[in-house]
Amino acid sequence: MTHDIDLDGVFPAMVTPLEADDSIDFDGVRAEAQRLERAGVDGLVPVGTTGESATLSHDEHVSVVETVVDAISIPVIAGAGSNATHEALALAERTRDAGADALLLISPYYNKPEPAGMEDHYRTIADAVDLPQIVYNVPGRTGRTIEIDTAAALADHENVVGFKSASGDLGRLSELVERTREAEFAVLSGEDGLTLPALAAGARGTISVAANVEPERVSEMVHAALDGDFERAREHHLELGPLFRALFWETNPIPLKEALSIRGHVSPRMRPPLSRLSSNHREELESVLADLDDAERLLEAER
Repeated sequence: MTHDIDLDGVFPAMVTPLEADDSIDFDGVRAEAQRLERAGVDGLVPVGTTGESATLSHDEHVSVVETVVDAISIPVIAGAGSNATHEALALAERTRDAGADALLLISPYYNKPEPAGMEDHYRTIADAVDLPQIVYNVPGRTGRTIEIDTAAALADHENVVGFKSASGDLGRLSELVERTREAEFAVLSGEDGLTLPALAAGARGTISVAANVEPERVSEMVHAALDGDFERAREHHLELGPLFRALFWETNPIPLKEALSIRGHVSPRMRPPLSRLSSNHREELESVLADLDDAERLLEAER
């Protein structure tokens, strides 16, 4: 039995706030989830790359998911996955049991499986875990891209409902939309700077880093595009462009946590080996955020 989930819209990839001793700030996790829900996003994605999943234990991973599920009423698409299929399956099962509505499954990293192994990996999890599952392609992190043939074949599985594209290749994204347009399958942008062109090519939403900082504006951009108002969507895209770039000046989520700290939401602490944003980038990031705040004040004055 499959479960329906609407993947149209904006799904912020959440950070995992940390205490001074590097333990998880669960009050901060809850507060961030509720802040983003109030801002009108369509769902949340905890414990993905942006949530520093690589440095969380599986017990911590599950506890974060439980905290987010308990804090909000919108869908929770929880990160999961590993480069070992048995480990990815175990984590997917535990994440399901923690209450997630769907899974975001990063492709196996470091060991570089061939396409047959990649497809078997995903089918093993999809066969065993009865939740909607999104295949996550981010070759810059994993060292291996998921081939279009593989993704299109997986779209036939009733539990594989989407594909997060973070390869930077709009041509490949467009081809996947083309080849899966008859399936119940959503292609999602995984790169904020390419979200608008991805939507123009047929993507249905975004798993977004920038939506943590500007949830209302990113949501306005995406939903304007989904409604066919690309002129309005383009205005938001151009306004947000400096933020999209700034959040990747250094390794994600370093700039994001700093931005959220500047805005007064969470601590900028990172789990080692990731470090704080460099001082010169922090000054530039403050300027980017100040410009967005000024633009918002002008808009409010015009209203």
